Amino acid sequence: MAAQKREPIFGAAVLKLSFRMRGDEASEGFRRVYEGVLRDLGVTDDEVERYLAEHRAEVEQAARGQRK
Repeated sequence: MAAQKREPIFGAAVLKLSFRMRGDEASEGFRRVYEGVLRDLGVTDDEVERYLAEHRAEVEQAARGQRK
């Protein structure tokens, strides 16, 4: 994965996981925001899910507001 894509994917993964943790991932508000974020960052949902699977602990920590 290109270095310049790491942070955008990280941010998108934190956004997605934070909504998932609250049970709001299916909300229309999340979908609109998330789809716009994906488009603006030039990443796909599949890339975000793959990144989330590989970096779950780090992303979860950030979603809880505990990023190092």
